[in-house]
Amino acid sequence: MPLSAFLKKRIWDEKLRNPLGAGMLLLFALGFAWLVSTYGLVLGLLLIAALVGIPTVYGIVAYPKLGIVILLVAAFSLFFILRLGLDFPVGTLMDGMEWLLILGTVLAGRKKIQPGQSVFKNPVAVMILIWVVYTVLQVVNPWAESQMAWLYTVRNVGAVTLMYFVFVSQIDSVPYLRGLIWLWLGLALVGALYGFKQEFIGFSPDEFQQMLSDPKTVELLFIDGHWRKYSIFSDPVAFAYNMVMAALICVCLLQVKKGFFKKLLLLVIAGACIASMLFAGTRGAYVLIPAGFGMFFLLRFSRTIVVLAGVAAIGFGVLITIPTSNPTLYRFQTAFRPADDPSFNLRTYNQKLIQPYIQQNPIGGGLGATGVWGQRFAPDSYLANFPPDSGYVRVAVEMGWLGLLLFCCLIFIILKTGIDHFFMLRNAELKAYCLAMTIVVFVLGIGSYPQEAFVQFPSNILFYLAAAIIQVSLQLDAPVEEPEPPVDERSRLNRANAGAAIARNSSSTVL
Repeated sequence: MPLSAFLKKRIWDEKLRNPLGAGMLLLFALGFAWLVSTYGLVLGLLLIAALVGIPTVYGIVAYPKLGIVILLVAAFSLFFILRLGLDFPVGTLMDGMEWLLILGTVLAGRKKIQPGQSVFKNPVAVMILIWVVYTVLQVVNPWAESQMAWLYTVRNVGAVTLMYFVFVSQIDSVPYLRGLIWLWLGLALVGALYGFKQEFIGFSPDEFQQMLSDPKTVELLFIDGHWRKYSIFSDPVAFAYNMVMAALICVCLLQVKKGFFKKLLLLVIAGACIASMLFAGTRGAYVLIPAGFGMFFLLRFSRTIVVLAGVAAIGFGVLITIPTSNPTLYRFQTAFRPADDPSFNLRTYNQKLIQPYIQQNPIGGGLGATGVWGQRFAPDSYLANFPPDSGYVRVAVEMGWLGLLLFCCLIFIILKTGIDHFFMLRNAELKAYCLAMTIVVFVLGIGSYPQEAFVQFPSNILFYLAAAIIQVSLQLDAPVEEPEPPVDERSRLNRANAGAAIARNSSSTVL
């Protein structure tokens, strides 16, 4: 029975759909109105939060599949909620939601899978466990300036990483997996449409005031007389990267989704995501488009794909070389001329500057040594004000070249698993999902060089969701049944078996 029908039956039909239940609801409504009128709106909001929060907590723990859906929706809407002016620790709420999901998965017991299989017995899981252990051991890093920075950082990193095991444990059917993919694309479409709103209608008054309140934000977002857009995400980088991922997923699904409406919907989502991605003005995302298509053409290699790849390459070459006065298109073109990009040259300079430190510190300067937590807990340290501007540089600085090696091995093993599973899968739909997730991990891996692709929500959640889908796709792949031999062949085999049995019986009689 679906969860909604179950709750309706147990709560509404059996408990409240009677005179006593109606009276209780009336008394509750009157009491709620009295409390709000007497003690103010704050108490009313707290009561509403409790009414929503308690069932949500129960739903996450008792029904982890529902919890995954809530987590994805929350990860996409987190920063939009923060910009509404709510003074509420939404980040802590996300941490709590992740730990509740872990608790619910543990309480649900071991997943019923085929003998010999386990969520921990695969190369990706082993590598993730090694990464988690290494992250936890950073607390005793002798070169770390502050253990508090480690605590605040590992609180987020540890829970997000363990989401991989939650996803692998709970994604146990193709319909549920299909629903998660469509939810992902639907949330991305919402982000794309809000990006169009910011571009053609404008920012909301609250958004505009928040941007103007910080000179560094203005310097980051206002370029060449044009405001970069960030939609419902934390910043333009997260916005652009998520649009690229969604568009590439749509391309991978086009071949297997049947029906004109579904194909048209995928094309609309892909087109909206690519177009809105340009409003972010993130050069790193522009490079991900040809990189993702390159991986797609390589794995889907065929004569038709070669022709399409050639046409796409010609069109792309024209697009990045054609003269233009459009600032958005010009910024797109400069992404493929990094030598002319001052920000890229500055990143290169910073990387050269920090190389000796990385080489001399094999386990780094401690988790959280750079960025917000480093400035808060160790403001006078060497790394506190260093701008990593790259996911790989941050890992190398905070966790050393050994940590960078482990992180690169993790990405490599996920990609290798995805490619292996893609060629092993027989179900066309699962094959498309595996291909899409492999490309998602691939573009996030590339995007982590110029930017920090794995840090912010929802990209950090989606990375481990993609890794989990790659793993479970092979487990969900239905075995191909051996075709039965023709009737004549079965008759011949039956006669042969019968003759052999008669011969054995005759031999026994003679003896």
